[in-house]
Amino acid sequence: MKTLNYSHTLLPYIPFFYVIWSDDLLSASEIEVVKKTVSEDDGLTATDRKILLSWLDKKHPPKNEEIKHWQQLISKSGVTLIESETYPLEAFSQKVAAFYSHTEVKNSNLRNIEINLGIQPNHYSYLFHVDVVHQVSATTYDAKEIDSIFNHAHRGEIENIRTFLQDPIFEWGVHRPKEQARKRVLEQLKALANEGWGALAYPKAYGGKGSLEAYAVIFEYLMFVDGSLAIKFGVQFGLFGGSVQSLGTQKHHDAYLKQTGEAQLLGCFAMTETGHGSNVRGIKTTATYVHQDRHLVIHTPGKNDNKEYIGNAMDSKMASVFAQLIVNGKNQGVHAVLVPLRDEKHQTLPGIRVEDNGYKLGLNGVDNGKIWFNQVQVPVANLLDKYGSIDANGHYQSAIKNPNKRFFTMLGTLVGGRICVAKGALAGAKMALTIAIKHALKRRQFNDSIKIQEDLLMDYPSHQLRLIPKVATSYVYHTVLQRAMEVYANGQTDKRKIETQVAGLKAVITWFATDTIQECREACGGKGYLLENRIADLKNDTDIFTTFEGDNTVLLQLAAKGVLSDFKSELNSDGFVGVLKLLSSRLTDKLATINPAYSNKVDKDHLYNPKFHLHAMDFRLRRLTDSAAMRIRGYIKKGIPSYQAFLKVQTHLLQVGRAYSDVLAVKWYYDFVAQQPNEPYQKLLRQMGALHSLSIIREHATWYLEEGYLGSTKSKAIRQRVERLSTELRPHINTLVDGYGIPEKLLTAPIAS
Repeated sequence: MKTLNYSHTLLPYIPFFYVIWSDDLLSASEIEVVKKTVSEDDGLTATDRKILLSWLDKKHPPKNEEIKHWQQLISKSGVTLIESETYPLEAFSQKVAAFYSHTEVKNSNLRNIEINLGIQPNHYSYLFHVDVVHQVSATTYDAKEIDSIFNHAHRGEIENIRTFLQDPIFEWGVHRPKEQARKRVLEQLKALANEGWGALAYPKAYGGKGSLEAYAVIFEYLMFVDGSLAIKFGVQFGLFGGSVQSLGTQKHHDAYLKQTGEAQLLGCFAMTETGHGSNVRGIKTTATYVHQDRHLVIHTPGKNDNKEYIGNAMDSKMASVFAQLIVNGKNQGVHAVLVPLRDEKHQTLPGIRVEDNGYKLGLNGVDNGKIWFNQVQVPVANLLDKYGSIDANGHYQSAIKNPNKRFFTMLGTLVGGRICVAKGALAGAKMALTIAIKHALKRRQFNDSIKIQEDLLMDYPSHQLRLIPKVATSYVYHTVLQRAMEVYANGQTDKRKIETQVAGLKAVITWFATDTIQECREACGGKGYLLENRIADLKNDTDIFTTFEGDNTVLLQLAAKGVLSDFKSELNSDGFVGVLKLLSSRLTDKLATINPAYSNKVDKDHLYNPKFHLHAMDFRLRRLTDSAAMRIRGYIKKGIPSYQAFLKVQTHLLQVGRAYSDVLAVKWYYDFVAQQPNEPYQKLLRQMGALHSLSIIREHATWYLEEGYLGSTKSKAIRQRVERLSTELRPHINTLVDGYGIPEKLLTAPIAS
């Protein structure tokens, strides 16, 4: 071996240059980092500098033979790589140099390359063919601090519920048949109610704290116990109790809220019908007012007009029934009516028929059922009349005269439920990620037949790429849902806007959870298929989240229509100026995309910059919105009815809804990051934000390439940066999943312990 070709001052650079060229991502910014280090290293001779600078020439790279020679030089040194070193590559390189020069080598300049290029042991440990002292997890960050950063709000309730869930009644187990599971979940529900957890969102006068945000946090934590418990909790206290609170008036609150919060009165939320699904406005159940004795007649008119998939149907004594309100022969639209279902002996009342939905894919601890009403009479006082009432003379009254506005105002009360569904789905994804990653940090598999010890699953780049970006995304969505609930609960924006925001977020987050849990199942192999390891139940229990509280495809269209309404409103309000602004933004976008310097800009600072992430996603949203609006306008100009015009661009609208949700999530996340005072942790949060954002851009790379926003070089660089960021976060991945704050006692999967 021609080791004498390299001076003792040049030798420490060899491992660095081997990593740089093996990494195949020598961008302009990386070249400048290395050049700066070389220029500031006073220990180098002029000849050394000339050689090192020649190795940075991308037009005339080192020959393959020389790179191979570097690898052999490193391997034959017999030096051990210790990942727990503060600067592991610097320390390793100095030991390699010392082996060949037979003298101690110190060169602190090398750490500048290691730090500024973000080189982690996982970038190179598999390249060197040396013994590696693996570091399963770095100690740079503290999981408790991460937990505190992301869960600072309602800290008291969080700590209390974590402690309360240590009770043996919440121990996870396999409960079959469904009757056994339902009994267990009902016992757990009543235990929560006895301690006041169910009433959290209700006013203090009814046993609560008036905190919808705290209630949503509890809902999330119950997913760590059992998805069935979370849903039962949500139906009883959120949907049923929430409808009484949000759609009713004081007489309803006084009569029912305290009993509901204590689980003395079990109720259900009867909105969905067999024949109408997500089309709430089209439901067929009627509530006809009879003035003679001041009552409402609740009736199921047709075969498929029954209420279906109603949670708590088998246990509840009362239902909040959504029906078409008929007053004096006129349909006043959908309203909610409280309808008793069972007597004190739990027997169904006359005119009520309830059937069990039976076994489901998941959530078999929830008693879903079908309900029919046959001319059931209830007092007019049972009408939840906050937005529409019937006066003493039998006339319908509402402060909201426009029926459409009244309908959407009533449905606006469902927004909180959609946020909770998204939080529950995300909690399932967090649990699955924690299990899969802790398994990957223990399980070893395969090697190159030279090593005595097999490699950890988590040290394979492919395994990192399938799980680590999802951890980053989970933190982004956690932050976003916290803000959404804060905005909704505090009334900081108009209801139509928050409904648009939550519709899109609920869709993308529940789909993310479904994809993530499936990825975790596969990442755990056969172990992930065993019930004892929890992922199977998480997979089955959260699958329904994509379609209840609104089918995701429908919700994305709802979000898109909200975007188009804002688009139209902006143009109408600005008039000619608005048109000029639109044309100007189009021109600016076009100039940006056809500029090769931008479309192929690949340096690290640019690709990691939140401004680039937001610009890229906002560009996609504006282009899709603009083109969708123009297409709809073109169809309408041809005389096609607006409803048909929307149908013709339906798939386009889905992309608008998705793009809108992506922009909103990234913007809100970076707003959160900017508020963090702790710089080291802010850096970690920015890394996760970059990984999430680049993953989204990469997912839509085809579209960006077609639009000319990305050049092929930049597209490739983004793919490489996603891989690189995943590897950079690898040392901290155990800390990150611990940062979720899942109580250890609830993390019962054997492969995670």
